[in-house]
Amino acid sequence: MDELCPLYLITPPQIEADRFAADVDAALRAGEAAGVPIACLQLRLKEVPDDKVLAAAEALLLVLNTHSVPLIMNDRADLAKAAGAKGVHLGQTDGSVREARALLGEEADIGVTCHDSRHLAMVAAEQGADYVAFGAFFPTSTKETVHRPDPEILTAWSQMTVVPCVAIGGITSENAGSLVAAGADYLAVSSAVWGHPDGPGAGVEAFLPTLRETVPQL
Repeated sequence: MDELCPLYLITPPQIEADRFAADVDAALRAGEAAGVPIACLQLRLKEVPDDKVLAAAEALLLVLNTHSVPLIMNDRADLAKAAGAKGVHLGQTDGSVREARALLGEEADIGVTCHDSRHLAMVAAEQGADYVAFGAFFPTSTKETVHRPDPEILTAWSQMTVVPCVAIGGITSENAGSLVAAGADYLAVSSAVWGHPDGPGAGVEAFLPTLRETVPQL
């Protein structure tokens, strides 16, 4: 039986840490019960003071550690280290993989945003990135996007390297199938889970039929 494509959860742009920690717990419990694998949670807070980011990380780690789900910090390798996160996700202007690796160590998980560019992905892989992220594949309200890659980039990447790829951007349970079939190793999701009308647990469960029905075409 093929393994289901894991979800890579990303926090909303603004959160109340204690209340959101309960949402995270609900999402992870639902994933465990339904058999939907969850790879990690990325803490993505823009224009928030460092002390509040670290306080949020502390609150979330209490929940994540209970479920053995790692925390990934967005953009800042220094905050990832200070928070005790498992790794960092770097944008193209957030420093190099080599710099992050030197700071966080060999066991850290380091990912890189590569938009719609196989060249940027190759550079990241050559520097030692643990995964690359392509997107945004669909319109998203989470952040402004200018790149709209074709799912074929996931297929091409999967055929040329063993470095995993994350599909990101406006992904829902309704449109995720095409990305998994194209070769996505992980599905980055935010609004589809946290904004689900029946709560984050239902948001996670909603992906199960698509994940079960979709077989990667590599």
